[in-house]
Amino acid sequence: MTPHVVGVRFRPVGKVYHYDASCCPDLAPGEFVVVPSRRGTQIGEVMIAFSEPPPLPEDAEGWRPVLRRATGQDLTLRQLIRQEELRALLVAREKIRQLGYTDIKLVEAEMSFDRQFLTFLYGVVGAGKPDTRALYNHLVRKFPRRKIEFRRVGPRDVAKLMPGMGACGRPVRCCAEFLTEFSPVSIKMAKVQGISLTPSEITGSCGRLRCCLVFEYEQYAEAAKGLPKRKKRVLTPEGEGKVVDVYPLKQSVLVALPNGTTKEFAREEIQLAGQKHTTPAST
Repeated sequence: MTPHVVGVRFRPVGKVYHYDASCCPDLAPGEFVVVPSRRGTQIGEVMIAFSEPPPLPEDAEGWRPVLRRATGQDLTLRQLIRQEELRALLVAREKIRQLGYTDIKLVEAEMSFDRQFLTFLYGVVGAGKPDTRALYNHLVRKFPRRKIEFRRVGPRDVAKLMPGMGACGRPVRCCAEFLTEFSPVSIKMAKVQGISLTPSEITGSCGRLRCCLVFEYEQYAEAAKGLPKRKKRVLTPEGEGKVVDVYPLKQSVLVALPNGTTKEFAREEIQLAGQKHTTPAST
């Protein structure tokens, strides 16, 4: 029997996990379900119902099953658990202050739906590895019926979980509004798009390269194919010059000419210096 697979998300703008919903084959996006996870039972929202099962990861034996649809009582309990998470986060932050931790940034507390697991997500200021044993011992005593865990997250995840506006001025950061996963970002992406390499122009609130550098990189990289790079010598209708800027989307370049001026030329108007002209053979 072919499984009915759905994508489930536990947090707003969180990662989507796949589950076998054969117990409820009519599940549709927007419904809530109770599912097992590595940290106890959870409630999640169905984001997608696949018409055909997606490929399984190489190291997976199968999809975990959806246990059942969530009831109204489940959703009410979920709201109460959210309040417990907030209280736990405030307790932990106060203890961090009392213990004098300056290198730990506690950003979120997550409690499983069965209330067995309480996980604290934290970031680290600097490159060290803080000793959390004193904090852990306190929280174990404070929440005796929970299994306490600490999970370190990177700077991008910290920015995603913390409130605040984007470095570009957007009222909500891209990572907190719609990015479910982070893609690798490099300086090359900024160079291809002609973006200033000034740190304030390419660095996000997390202190890392801005995620938005990825958004249009492929389009710029494709458009730049066949265009000469900066500092290349080219032949133009007004003589030989040096490329000082490239406009991939306009399919043109800015060239410094021998007379001291600069002028923009379309792709078809230029040729690399030293490159021989070719003419089609006569038939």
